[in-house]
Amino acid sequence: METRQQGFMDSEPLREADEDLVSEVNLNNSVMTEEEREEIQQELTKLEEEISTLKQVLSSKEKQHAELKQKLGLNPLSELKNNFSRGWHDMQTSTAYKKTSETLSTAGQKTSAAFTTLGSAITRKFGDMRNSPSFKSFEEKVESTVSTIKTKVGGTETGGSFEDVLSSAANASSQETPASPETDSAEKTC
Repeated sequence: METRQQGFMDSEPLREADEDLVSEVNLNNSVMTEEEREEIQQELTKLEEEISTLKQVLSSKEKQHAELKQKLGLNPLSELKNNFSRGWHDMQTSTAYKKTSETLSTAGQKTSAAFTTLGSAITRKFGDMRNSPSFKSFEEKVESTVSTIKTKVGGTETGGSFEDVLSSAANASSQETPASPETDSAEKTC
């Protein structure tokens, strides 16, 4: 026999002497007798028969299971519904859900209180602003301007509150203005 080093990536083909060495090596490192081999073969056959029997029993049990569920009126949709209901109930009873729910409830209450406080503050600020000297001066200027315009347009009514002035301005803008004679004659000629 020839001694040589072969690496993992050695690409030399096997020689006849190498083939003889390979055939002599037993991968189990033990020699099995014919009797042991027969015994193992019988055990394997017996195990395969048991597996087949168990598969048949399982199939029979699955059929029986399906029949009983059908008699009870349980179908995949109702099972899904029951599983969903059970899961929802389990989630609602979990401590994490309870803590989250309590936290959100507290946050909602605090937010509601904050909006109430904000609304009150805004109302108070508008009241303060309306009573301020600047706003009163603005209100007087608007009233004076409106009364001047009314006088010039043809009305002799003067004064009135700020609300009266605003409502009269709103009424005036909502009324249609009459068409001029020039517009009427132009429409007739067309």
